[in-house]
Amino acid sequence: MDLREQKRQLRQQAMANRAAQENKDGLSRRILAQLFELPAYQQARTVMLYIGIRSEVRTRDQVPGILASGRRVVVPFCQGHQLGLFPMRDLDELKPSGFGLWEPPPAARAQPDKVCDVKDLDLIVVPGVAFDRRGGRLGHGKAYYDRLLHNARPDTALVGVAFECQLFPAIPMGKRDVFMDLVITENGVYPGVGRRRRPDATAEQRIPLGDKCGEVSQ
Repeated sequence: MDLREQKRQLRQQAMANRAAQENKDGLSRRILAQLFELPAYQQARTVMLYIGIRSEVRTRDQVPGILASGRRVVVPFCQGHQLGLFPMRDLDELKPSGFGLWEPPPAARAQPDKVCDVKDLDLIVVPGVAFDRRGGRLGHGKAYYDRLLHNARPDTALVGVAFECQLFPAIPMGKRDVFMDLVITENGVYPGVGRRRRPDATAEQRIPLGDKCGEVSQ
């Protein structure tokens, strides 16, 4: 079976698992609470955060608290084959667009104070259809995030968020696919390979909720 077919089958299973997951709101709060405990988050001044839609981990309700903490929140939007970056001050700046996404309207993107470069990001919260415990990630197959993450600063933390039902023993990874530094589910924080791509990084270590997430090595 070639890589594309492996990913297709895995994507299908993961999306079914995610759609069937109960209590998405409560589990999402647990996932984001762990994110906020990480040193990488606590030290970050600029955080990129997707606005969850459909059955994804919910992030929208956490935006006001992040903004109130004094951090800059940057949301992604589709721009051709790339992800654009929009520094937002309020959720009211976003409008529903294609595929049910919440994005800044074109007029807002053109404002001079709404320019952001990927190099400005200290932490990127990354959605995914499926992950593994090495930080391997499977998206929707359009490579939007992979293109962006390849250009992030080496010290920018890449943190995948997902429900535990979206974790699989191994995600088939191509040469251009990017490993996460960490993957967070409702059950704990999994240290990933990150952009180091260690060939021996196969451990399925889990840090349970009872331990301090802040002690995770990155």
